[in-house]
Amino acid sequence: MDIMKTIMASGYSGIGAFLSTNRSSCSSEGMLTKPKISEELLKGIVQRRAEEMGANLDKFIIAPANSPLQYPITGFTVSPLKKSVIPGLALQTQKREVYKVSLSAKTGVLSVDSVTAGDQVDGQGQSNLTISSSSLTHVNDLLSRVTYYSTIYHIKTSDFVHFIFEDHEVVFPILIRRQTVPSLYDPGTDVNSQVTVLTKTFLRYKELNVLIQSIRMYYPDIMIIIADDSMKPEPVTGKNIEHYIMPPTRGWFAGRNLAVSQVTTKYFLWVDDDFQFLKGTRIESFVEIMEAVPELDILGGDVSGNQYYFTFEYEEGDEEEGGCLTRIKKGFHQQLPNFPNCFLVDGVVNYFLGRTDAVRRVGFDPYLKRVGHSEFFMDGLGQLLIASCKGLSIGHQRHRPRGKYAYFRTQKKSEGRNKVYHHFFKNYLKHVKF
Repeated sequence: MDIMKTIMASGYSGIGAFLSTNRSSCSSEGMLTKPKISEELLKGIVQRRAEEMGANLDKFIIAPANSPLQYPITGFTVSPLKKSVIPGLALQTQKREVYKVSLSAKTGVLSVDSVTAGDQVDGQGQSNLTISSSSLTHVNDLLSRVTYYSTIYHIKTSDFVHFIFEDHEVVFPILIRRQTVPSLYDPGTDVNSQVTVLTKTFLRYKELNVLIQSIRMYYPDIMIIIADDSMKPEPVTGKNIEHYIMPPTRGWFAGRNLAVSQVTTKYFLWVDDDFQFLKGTRIESFVEIMEAVPELDILGGDVSGNQYYFTFEYEEGDEEEGGCLTRIKKGFHQQLPNFPNCFLVDGVVNYFLGRTDAVRRVGFDPYLKRVGHSEFFMDGLGQLLIASCKGLSIGHQRHRPRGKYAYFRTQKKSEGRNKVYHHFFKNYLKHVKF
């Protein structure tokens, strides 16, 4: 019988159409991205976007029904250029005069270990291997010794093995991964060796100094890292303060990247330069929750009582148009287990404890200079586990944007148009609602 042809090249046209008949619907509110792009540029952009998207998607497998073939459906991982026994291969069928199975790989080679003169094995050390015997027990013994060898060095790729008996065929994946070396942070003995405080500043030295003084009131020894892209930087000095000067007006997310790149602790606490530590601002409370839930990557608090958080509703869409993304304020997925005041979300306020290595993997897009917050969490969707908790509070200084700061802080119309184009291409979105 003709079984599933299991490997489906996933582009939006493949997986998207298969999983749902209505994946490209968008709400009537929000912003369409494509109309913001001129017709002259659109054709080339759409083509390049589709090429980039297609290169980044995986494949998936559907298991056949009632197959006599036993095989590893997921989880089998090998090192590049190393031989490994394929676990779980077996044939379960009724009596035959001769049992014959074949296996084939696309990029690797297959063998049976410890073959004797009487074993009927063809294709040793090749991409196509055939095993036959009049004994089912013997066939299964040989199958238990089938090995796979990846012939191409790659640190993160996959191969697919076809396993055939009579009219039955299955396909299973082999993940090829280079082993990684652990990279751990020494937590030390107190919060000073666990957490670094980070901020990005621009022209607001008065507010920055108030922030630093408030930090020192409660944490006299904790490291503070400041990224500064002011036109005429002023000195910021003090014990355990690192002040990094950037090119003028380089931008919000570039500054975040710079600050995070210099962290040597397991966690960092992100604060805006006009925040203010209070008596109830306890970094230790953040750490306690993150240590209790090691899967968490980001934990947000509240600013002057405002516990700002949100979720995203994302519809993948199709290959031609792209997807839809809607930000839902005060939306949450569920309560964080064992913490009744914490909720699992997709994004939080600009006051959060981040797991350094996890945030570095996502990074902050330096394209966004003036206005950017949700975009980091968009990039981290599905990669970062995020929660928001009541009671983890910090204050906000009272002031009004003024002078040059207000001018540079406001996003210009041209920057807004470029940002829409950026979402259209980078995030493959046809519709965005913030």
